[in-house]
Amino acid sequence: MKNLFLIITLLVSFFSFSQTIGSVKTEDYKADFEKKQSIEVVSNYTGDIVIPIQVLKIGINEELYEMYPELKDKRVGLGVANIVLEFLESTDRFKFTEDKAEIKNKMIAQDKASDKGISSNKIEVKGNVILANYFVYIEVYDFSVSEDEQIKMTDGSKTTQTTRLGLQVRFVDAQTGEIITGSGLGEASTIKTASLLDGLDEIKFNQSTIGTSTKKALETASSRVITKLIKKGVFKS
Repeated sequence: MKNLFLIITLLVSFFSFSQTIGSVKTEDYKADFEKKQSIEVVSNYTGDIVIPIQVLKIGINEELYEMYPELKDKRVGLGVANIVLEFLESTDRFKFTEDKAEIKNKMIAQDKASDKGISSNKIEVKGNVILANYFVYIEVYDFSVSEDEQIKMTDGSKTTQTTRLGLQVRFVDAQTGEIITGSGLGEASTIKTASLLDGLDEIKFNQSTIGTSTKKALETASSRVITKLIKKGVFKS
């Protein structure tokens, strides 16, 4: 009986110790400029000023990939330009110009074919090509994946893996080069549970967490950069 009691005591001590060393506490701090802000804050626009912009690809350079290889492994940046375009378009404050040279060249070729009369339908170019007032691109400023493991004698283990992604939307004035920014921090978690008899296998990264944290970050960043454009007088409200 004494031996059984000793074994139980050692097991309790072991799991308590494992919980202590296996637990990672994540800081819940968010800077004021990146606290969540819905795109609805800058929607329902009724003004007559609509700004032409060009949304470019995400600004991740090779140096950043070298520092944080997880960014490349987890495909961070996939589709962010499209997501930002959707958020900005929903506010009815912008019109968008094409940034792909391939598309522009096809437009020119089609126009020339129409002028020469070698196309089956006539294309009439209305006015001049619209140039962008601002170039818009996105940069990563924060990325981390943390794990918080909890072990209990009765329930086994529960591991929460949290993906944290900070993105910044930048508007660059096409004439002056002035930069107006809006930042957003997105977080998403996935949970794995296991009994004490199961092996504590490493959680496979849930691809949806990067998508969820990306959308959360970009909604706040897009909303905040428009708020700054309003303060600068680009939009009345």
